[in-house]
Amino acid sequence: MEIEALYEIYRQHPMITTDSRDCPEGSIFLALKGESFDGNKFAASALDKGCAYAIVDEKEYADANDQRYILVDDCLATFKALARHHRRHFHIPVIGITGTNGKTTTKELVAAVLGEKFNVLFTQGNFNNDVGVPKTLFRLSPEHDIAVVEMGASHPGDIKTLVETVEPEYGIITNVGKAHLQGFGSFEGVVRTKGELYDFLRGNPSSKVFIDAGNEHLMRIADGLHLIKYGVGENETLSVRGEVMECAPFLHFRWTDGESWYDVNTHLIGSYNIYNMLAAATIGLHFGVSPEQICHALSSYEPSNNRSQLTETAHNHLIVDAYNANPTSMSAALRNFRDMQVEPKMTILGDMRELGEQSEEEHQKVVDFLAEAHLDNTWLVGEAFAKTNTPLRKFADIEEVKAAIAADQPQGYYILIKGSNGIKLYQLPETL
Repeated sequence: MEIEALYEIYRQHPMITTDSRDCPEGSIFLALKGESFDGNKFAASALDKGCAYAIVDEKEYADANDQRYILVDDCLATFKALARHHRRHFHIPVIGITGTNGKTTTKELVAAVLGEKFNVLFTQGNFNNDVGVPKTLFRLSPEHDIAVVEMGASHPGDIKTLVETVEPEYGIITNVGKAHLQGFGSFEGVVRTKGELYDFLRGNPSSKVFIDAGNEHLMRIADGLHLIKYGVGENETLSVRGEVMECAPFLHFRWTDGESWYDVNTHLIGSYNIYNMLAAATIGLHFGVSPEQICHALSSYEPSNNRSQLTETAHNHLIVDAYNANPTSMSAALRNFRDMQVEPKMTILGDMRELGEQSEEEHQKVVDFLAEAHLDNTWLVGEAFAKTNTPLRKFADIEEVKAAIAADQPQGYYILIKGSNGIKLYQLPETL
């Protein structure tokens, strides 16, 4: 079936579900596959539960006598193609966001800033992969004025596939760093993959890129693009520049559009978040959001996704950054925590996963930094940290940490909690 014909069916039944346990009446079931499941096997059940159609890619699960089955070559490819077709019906600005660190926070800030003036469609949660991105695009409706779509990657070619689905006219790469090295192979692999966003935008003469002018890796691969620059420090080419005033513990910064300075007190932990703030301010200005509206959005934003988030309990102040971790984000978090004007300080750090052959070296770098940082108390969690050469206290897993917290009952600390999601440090706040 051609995409146009399939889209006509979608317009009559504008709801696609990929979960056979959630089958609203009249929706379309799309049979996706994963490492441990095959959606084709549940197509018949989805129809029985109320779906109007079932899109499958294995002939044995399509009853030739039942016109409710739609057989395609590849369900995921069809999902993305259909989402792209839907996106093309909306002639609004579409901003694509990717990067090693900060892309979700930047997406949230950009959406908040643009939301001061527009009805914004933006990626919910971390729906930034080849399934989540199409789901985001299908949420587009005539009421939206602008779209902000986050795109993640863990292997070469991931961003290329996603941008060809999203077809953004504007783009921003927040930064490039050491993450998913097992999938990318090297740091240069990371740069090339994130740069696939720039490669796509080069094909559109009217496209624009928002860029941190101080990031040499991004500037190196941005040749031939229309750049709208932001950053810190003195630079006459910047549309927006800013500077950190203090972090005690929240980021307090100021920024200028070249005419006036604006002071912003945020609810984010970490001086590194100034780049995310400046990116949002730059994008807001470009689309006509006033400086006053920008400041209101940035000062009002409060994180709720375990990223740069401060939680106050009855016993401690917790800096929860437990959604993910890689050498670049870990270094930034630790340096910021070391310099933060609070005390006493404690860190609970979990393994940084998917680093491949560089795992041992990168974890040792972390403990070497900790030896010089002179923090009051540090706990390390996971197999990779267990192999490091350090006298710091080590734990095999989250359960051992919980037992130690129950026994030691740490109180009065500012505690940085950071590690890869699989270490499950996000379970700790309720115990501290």
